[in-house]
Amino acid sequence: MKYAPVFLACALTVGLAAACSSDRSPSRRVINLPSKPVDLPFSNGVLVGKTVYLAGQIGLDPKTGLPPDDLEQEIRLALDGIKTTLAEAGMTMDDLVSVTVYCPDISLFDEFNSVYRTYFTGEFPTRAFVGSGPLLFGGHFEVQGIAVKR
Repeated sequence: MKYAPVFLACALTVGLAAACSSDRSPSRRVINLPSKPVDLPFSNGVLVGKTVYLAGQIGLDPKTGLPPDDLEQEIRLALDGIKTTLAEAGMTMDDLVSVTVYCPDISLFDEFNSVYRTYFTGEFPTRAFVGSGPLLFGGHFEVQGIAVKR
């Protein structure tokens, strides 16, 4: 009987572990926008429970597949891509909790901010503005983020 407490503790630990590992993981849904080229090996977003993880968006003109000459339009295209992906998940820009912006030319910081701030009605999410090497397709900005449904 001196091993009974040890056996009981082990049984409770195994039972608790089994209960905690039951299939209660949050649902997962992939979000792909119709404008995304089918052959690229990524999704625009992945919704897990109440959290959506957003792939990087570069502001590309849908007609040419390249960034427009107008930097403000390029920024809006990138942010509109984020906004559209969030809408597919039932969220808005105000649900963003973290944003990362990659930019090969950090002197464009103020120009990006002047457009970025117009996409929010509440408090801003956390953000990093990272100086990077060249971006795909000659883009000036790539924006990615994480949002949590309120």
